[in-house]
This record gives sequence, C-alpha cells and structure tokens, in this order.
Amino acid sequence: MNKKYEIQLQVEERQWIEQLLHSISTSKGIRNRCLVLLLADESQGVIPTHAEIARRAGVSQVTVHNTVRDYCTRGIQETLRYRDRAEPARPSQVTGEVEARIIALACSEPPKGYARWTVRLLTRRVIELNILESVGRETIRTTLKKQGLSLT
Repeated sequence: MNKKYEIQLQVEERQWIEQLLHSISTSKGIRNRCLVLLLADESQGVIPTHAEIARRAGVSQVTVHNTVRDYCTRGIQETLRYRDRAEPARPSQVTGEVEARIIALACSEPPKGYARWTVRLLTRRVIELNILESVGRETIRTTLKKQGLSLT
C-alpha cells in the first residue's frame, strides 16, 4: 500500500511532544494530537493502522488522518496548537448600550395583562421599540443570564 503521508519524528520532536503530552496546561485536543503523532511515528518500528491508532488514542479516524496530514504539510508547531481566528465568527448584536436598554426593559413593569416578563415577550418588545432590528430569544436570554437576572 502506497502511503501519502509518513511521520518520521526526530528525537527532539519526540521529547517535545512527550513534554507537551504530560504538561498540566495542555488541552485534551492537543494531547490527543500528541498521542496520534507518537503512535504514527515510523521511526519507532511498525506502526498500527489509522483505525488502531484512533482506537488507542480515543479519537476518530478522521482526526488521525488530519493530524498526520497537518504534520506532513504544515509542521509540528502548527499541528500541535489551535489556529487563531483573525476575528470572531460574527460580531455580537448586543453592545453595552443595547444590553443596558434590554436590562432596563426587563426590570420595568410588565405590559398590561401580564404578571411578569417572559423571554418571548421581551424579544417582541425589543423589536417593537427598535432597540434591535431583529433578535432571537436566545440572545435576550443570554444577555439577561450574563447579568444574573432571572425572569421568574
């Protein structure tokens, strides 16, 4: 069988991986990648299949393939760290001023005919008052939760 990616770890790389593997501050995802690299190292003799590596490391076969591919194409430094995002996936709709207005609304008297504010009711009122053009109720709920407010 012709392999596209092969791992031949140098002694220094192997020591660095083992040190990273046993560090307290290393995340579980990075530990898993370390285990995959150590198990896939061909300089240690016969290597198991990707399925066997996945089973022993407790990850999926896709993770094994991606880790081996990343090591061969991007290097060990890039493989054993998380990629940084340039910016968040989507900026938050709720700014400080908007958050203050939502909280003030939640602390005010509920509309006539209601005993208390509900998240759905707050969501509708935020849109009616043009505090936000459109907003989901989960956004309202997390905004209130962040401030420790409960509608019950």
